[in-house]
Amino acid sequence: MAEHPVDLETWPRTPQFRWFRSFEKPHYAVTVRMDATHLMKVRKAAGHSLFRASLHAIGCGLHGVPELNMRFRGDSVVRHDRVMLSTPVPRPDGGFNFSYVPFDPDFARFDAGAEAAIEEARNRATLAGNAEGMDGVAYMSCLPWLDFTALDNALPHADDCIPRVAWGKIVPEGTGWRMAMGIQVHHALVDGEHLGGFFEGVQTALDAG
Repeated sequence: MAEHPVDLETWPRTPQFRWFRSFEKPHYAVTVRMDATHLMKVRKAAGHSLFRASLHAIGCGLHGVPELNMRFRGDSVVRHDRVMLSTPVPRPDGGFNFSYVPFDPDFARFDAGAEAAIEEARNRATLAGNAEGMDGVAYMSCLPWLDFTALDNALPHADDCIPRVAWGKIVPEGTGWRMAMGIQVHHALVDGEHLGGFFEGVQTALDAG
């Protein structure tokens, strides 16, 4: 997972980057209703995990928008070419641990790696939260109990620029299925146009396979 410096002298968003870095609350969140019809009728029918298929689609959306893989380095910016997907995994005895799933654009390879990473986390004795300050990661949350219309996330400070993505209960709608998906980002790195690209990428991946 290499990282690459962003040249602030040529980056078109440098003025916006510097503007929003001064904000006390620079984060914003957007929730969209995604079409989950193919996910339910094809992926589920083929015996695939809906959780891991959704996770892969989110990874496709994140990696299709370079700004979602950018992170602060003091007053500078770097871009990761790959980020891991971190998601809570329920423990057999209650509570949860964090998993760290490597992203692969190939669904079969991703699915095998995700299954192994999630199973390791499920049986690990420690929470393994991101205490090392690693930022080549995006945080995921599945809320299968809720068909939510908006969400917010716990953030440790204003300079936390790691995207948070959550998706909710899959519900019938008309002849198909829908699910809520929300993303929270730092405005110094990500604008609404970038989120449009993210949701488009996620939907394309949900409809594939």
